[in-house]
Amino acid sequence: MNIILTTLNAKYIHTNLAIRYLKAAALPEFNPIITEYTIKDPAFNIVSDLYQHKPDVVGFSCYIWNIEETIKVIKILKTVSPNTKIILGGPEVSYDVHDWLRRIEEVDFIVMGEGETSFKELLKYFNGEIALDEVSGICYLQDGKVKIHSQPKKIDLKGIPSPYRFEEDRSSLGKRIQYIETSRGCPFSCQFCLSSIEVGVRYFNREKIKEDIRYLMANGAKTIKFVDRTFNISRSYAMEMFQFLIDEHVPGVVFQFEITADIMRPEVIQFLNDNAPRGLFRFEIGVQSTNDLTNELVKRRQNFEKLKRTVTMVKEGGKIDQHLDLIAGLPEEDYNSFRQTFNDVFAMRPEELQLGFLKLLRGTGLRIDAKKYGYTYVDLAPYEIFANNVLTFDEIIRIKHAEDVLEKYWNDHRMDNTVEYLVTQCFETPFDFFQNFGTYWEEKGWSRIGHQLEDLFKRLEEFLATQPNVNLAIVRSLMQLDYLSKQQFQPRKLWWDERVSREEQKNIYNQLKQTPTLAGEEFVQFDLNEKEFFKHSLMIPFAFDYNVYQQTGKIIAQDGYLLTYFRSGQSPYFATIEKTLQNK
Repeated sequence: MNIILTTLNAKYIHTNLAIRYLKAAALPEFNPIITEYTIKDPAFNIVSDLYQHKPDVVGFSCYIWNIEETIKVIKILKTVSPNTKIILGGPEVSYDVHDWLRRIEEVDFIVMGEGETSFKELLKYFNGEIALDEVSGICYLQDGKVKIHSQPKKIDLKGIPSPYRFEEDRSSLGKRIQYIETSRGCPFSCQFCLSSIEVGVRYFNREKIKEDIRYLMANGAKTIKFVDRTFNISRSYAMEMFQFLIDEHVPGVVFQFEITADIMRPEVIQFLNDNAPRGLFRFEIGVQSTNDLTNELVKRRQNFEKLKRTVTMVKEGGKIDQHLDLIAGLPEEDYNSFRQTFNDVFAMRPEELQLGFLKLLRGTGLRIDAKKYGYTYVDLAPYEIFANNVLTFDEIIRIKHAEDVLEKYWNDHRMDNTVEYLVTQCFETPFDFFQNFGTYWEEKGWSRIGHQLEDLFKRLEEFLATQPNVNLAIVRSLMQLDYLSKQQFQPRKLWWDERVSREEQKNIYNQLKQTPTLAGEEFVQFDLNEKEFFKHSLMIPFAFDYNVYQQTGKIIAQDGYLLTYFRSGQSPYFATIEKTLQNK
């Protein structure tokens, strides 16, 4: 048989782990071909490529982000190759199978849940080796009626073959994210999450996992993401893996984990702060909500004070970047409550804050209880809600406005100094800044056009000009500082118009030549001649004392200049020169 395992990834850099487990399980009796596409690839192009393999069987791995595009592919494929058997699997089609079988008539079988055993049995059935009744964990239509076979026994993960050793994958290991699974299942019961449905946690063989990681690193993998729902549920296991990765990592490799922060012990964090190389690890932490009633309703056990202790301790260690997630639209979390949740989490200043929106996934408790909480949504992937009994569609739109500028102005870290000043000195709360700016951004139509880096500065400045209680001179200086701090060489194009005249610059240079310590002790060490000074330095009007700001974080208004000396391959050197000194 010609067997193809395929999926439509969200991006090219993603790798589908599920179809590789299926291939590993099918070997040696069957040898499926793996082909991957993206959701942006035209359906006709995908079908054309699949058709050229003359497949007898095509298995699709289905998720909320690819199901609608996958359906288009299936319908065309079945039209041009009616004898090809089409199998669906994955979390999106493992629930509500009656609906899927009747909606997509072209599908021959759906594999429900964990698929390694069921898929191989199905191939044996196609090959005439076993009867259909002997295939477990599948469903299909027979004489217009849905037939469902009971689930197989849970796989012994310790003996499962590796999904990483296929020769055809080797050349792309360094170009794509590699996913590692060391356990299946989740100990928690969050009602918005599919992982809550599977009871218990099962582990893979630790030594085999380590060998797989060694193999990935040896073959150029750069980003390795652990897909375990709660990597640190077992402290001893997490510590063993952390130690292994610290001891054997290859420089340039990054490991990402989903961490449950409130169960992480301080001694574990201290171990990482003391021993982990900077940038080796990255934590993803699902906070979702800080509203106790909301967490109780979705059966989410969370101690926010302990979570905050963990996040703060990790941040103070300076070794590990943290990505924190929120979900807008959870039960009884109205607009003001979500505003508080956002501010509670932003107060920890995570490197990234992801603002997501509730999706009523098939099979989850919240989807079952949708009417109870007044949810309105379209029964079409990704099943994102429009409103509930405490949150209106208008309020969701406003939160989405905040999400847009949060990504551009905080998560991308283009203007950390500016944003910090705005959220602490100019707006009542951080959420108010992001939401108000986001709404202004949308009203201007900027969400529908592209942006150069300079545009982001200009658009923020335009918005701030409409706001009371904003010292534009101070903010503009902070924005200029942020812009220049990201440059290694003197920029040819500046987003602001004000310039310092050549005569003023010469006066400043002469002053510094007489008293170089005016620009700091480090500046003295540069020992710049006039040609070097003007070639590698930039002088701009500046509204506060950078020297004090650097040392204390305080903004002290001062009419002067910011001297920026660009050092090739290094961050720029900054110092402020008082205008009164320059005029002496």
